[in-house]
Amino acid sequence: MLNYLHIENIAVIEKTETELISGFNVLTGETGAGKSIVIDAINAVLGARTSREIIRSGCSDAKVIAEFSNVCSAVNAILTDNGFTPDESGNLVLQRTLSVDGKTTFRINGKPTTASVVKDLGKYLINIHGQHDNQALLDPDKHCDFLDKLAENTELLKEYYFEFKNLNAIRRELNELAEDDDAKARKIELLEFQINEIAAAEIKVGEYATLKEKQKQAQNLDASVKALKNAYISLVGDDNPGAEEQIGAAVKSVEKIDFKEAEPIATKLNETLENINELSFDLRSLIDRLTNDEFNLDEIQDRLEIIGSLMLKYGNSEQAILDYLHSSQQQLDKIKFSDERFAELEKMLLESQDRLIAYGKRLTDSRIKTAKRFEKDVCDILEYLDMPYVKFKVDIKNGRYTKSGCDVVEFLISANAGETLRPLSKVASGGELSRVMLAIKSVLSDKDEVDTLIFDEIDTGISGRAANKVAFQLKKVAKNRQVICVTHLAQIAACAENHLLIEKTVNDSRTYTTVSSLSYEQRIDEISRIMSGTEKTEITYNSAKELLDRSL
Repeated sequence: MLNYLHIENIAVIEKTETELISGFNVLTGETGAGKSIVIDAINAVLGARTSREIIRSGCSDAKVIAEFSNVCSAVNAILTDNGFTPDESGNLVLQRTLSVDGKTTFRINGKPTTASVVKDLGKYLINIHGQHDNQALLDPDKHCDFLDKLAENTELLKEYYFEFKNLNAIRRELNELAEDDDAKARKIELLEFQINEIAAAEIKVGEYATLKEKQKQAQNLDASVKALKNAYISLVGDDNPGAEEQIGAAVKSVEKIDFKEAEPIATKLNETLENINELSFDLRSLIDRLTNDEFNLDEIQDRLEIIGSLMLKYGNSEQAILDYLHSSQQQLDKIKFSDERFAELEKMLLESQDRLIAYGKRLTDSRIKTAKRFEKDVCDILEYLDMPYVKFKVDIKNGRYTKSGCDVVEFLISANAGETLRPLSKVASGGELSRVMLAIKSVLSDKDEVDTLIFDEIDTGISGRAANKVAFQLKKVAKNRQVICVTHLAQIAACAENHLLIEKTVNDSRTYTTVSSLSYEQRIDEISRIMSGTEKTEITYNSAKELLDRSL
């Protein structure tokens, strides 16, 4: 339930705070006062796409805060999945801030979040019904959705859609296999060439990088080998004695001395000689390795060219080339064994078709069963809403199989005695459409987890006794959930338990809109204004008071 709404710098609203109650809330005000702005603000905080043009002129940013209590299990599941929890009081606070530079931020209980998370939450927090919903009633493509919601067909639709996708995948593969023989031969030839080319290269993952490093070393090989040989000669000698021979001679000379103090020197000289022997061995081994085929620059460059050419054709890495090889081999096998695969797919297609037909029949049966109850419930409410001769029918015909089944669903209506049933779009007036929509929403409301319903001026085209009935129907819906209604009708305003007035004033050439909760006397004044359209008189005041007292 929506407890609290804070709007700041949205259009003509500078700052306003509104508290709402469970049950029936109404918003009234003169045309242009800003009732639609309140709905726009609620849409904005629920993640709807919003233009920065909504920010109040001269302000750098705008803010909307909405507090909810007693949220449903679906909301709690989304919060948990995204690392959020309700606050200490069990409430959920959503905040959206919009900036003139186009940036927008969302927060859940003070912590940053994304628009997508807020949108997911919004589906289970508030349902907003307005004149655009009448357009859904006029669109037969949407009628099946109404019926499925009432029938609770969500899981059955998932099963059906999974099989629908599976059937189409089988058909696509069959179509691919149904190529002519010449096309198959050309594809086989190309795949075999590609497979042989890649396989012959015997590529290993990481080889290209290793070769590039060897190439760099090989390009400096001559200078490197020459330097290493000079170091080696310095140690082992050439025409002249090297360090190894000279230190060996030094060792022999010191060992001839019969002084105890000379023994440590002889030991160190022997250690140095051993180190030189190890170094000379290491230098020789490195020189030998650098002068063998491993660092042959021509061979390295040839190999790099082979791998580079394959990368241009089949992928930008050794792994990508090997993946392409694996994929090509699979394609080749599929084509070569296409006859066997074709027969297998034909069998799978028949089995999938049987399953799809079975799921489709279950959907149809569910819709037909639900339609009977739906027709009766809608007619009962419409009769109460001053349409005593109404006939409402859900017409279900078989059609082609689509992603939502094989049924073509359309709502038919006869609003007056003696008229035949015809499509809703061709016979209903604006007032009748509003009542039909309210009836359908009333029937569907028990299937909704959403605790808050907002009706935005759905009373268009309704007056007199019908308006009274609509008001009491809204009040009836509000017994089990929170209802917020934007209205121009005195009868609806009088039935509310909480009456909010939206007023527009001009001060210092700036427009300001406020939202305030009305007392009993203030409600009489506002209902009087709605009834007369002008300043109250004693007659309109008494009429408004009588209407309010009768409705409470």
